[in-house]
Amino acid sequence: MKKSIVYSFTVCAMVSLFACQGPSSNNGTKTDSTGINEAPPNNSDVNRDVNNMPDSSKMAQTTVDDKTHTFMNDAAVGGMTEVAVSKLANDRAFNPRVKHFAEMMVHDHGATNDELKSIARGKNVNLPAELGGKNEDHVKDLSSKQGADFDKAYMKMMVSDHKDVIDAFEKVAKDGTDPDIKTFASQKLPTLRMHLDSAQAIYKMLK
Repeated sequence: MKKSIVYSFTVCAMVSLFACQGPSSNNGTKTDSTGINEAPPNNSDVNRDVNNMPDSSKMAQTTVDDKTHTFMNDAAVGGMTEVAVSKLANDRAFNPRVKHFAEMMVHDHGATNDELKSIARGKNVNLPAELGGKNEDHVKDLSSKQGADFDKAYMKMMVSDHKDVIDAFEKVAKDGTDPDIKTFASQKLPTLRMHLDSAQAIYKMLK
């Protein structure tokens, strides 16, 4: 009888002890020996869908083909050349019509250059930052001229350059593979053709 009483007392004590500790909470926390709740490790990074994460190596690559990239480079250098020689003409031109044409070139080609740079950034294309080569030579050659000789040389260059530029833009507008660049070329053609008409008329007047 005495042993039964002791056994019952022991069982009750154990039940009371477990009741005080209580079951683990539903949120997955557990209690250490100090009584401080310890949160489970955050496995959200493990469960994250890695397929939806951006690939930095892909983002660093250009998104255009070689022909489109070449056109963009040529258009950028050509546009910078037009602005450079036209700024020079703005200072040195003798004929008022030549000076006015040069002002138009700086404005129009400057805006076109900025638009092309914006498109290039979106496609991870690095455009040339300097002229170099024959384009730099054109600027140096033109800077050595003065007065009427300068006007004739500048307008002759404008006629020749715009013929080449229009030809390149027409090809891309017709057969380009990149829709943004194709649209860019198509939109600029009317202005380029107007530039050529004006350049030819002024150059003819100067002869």
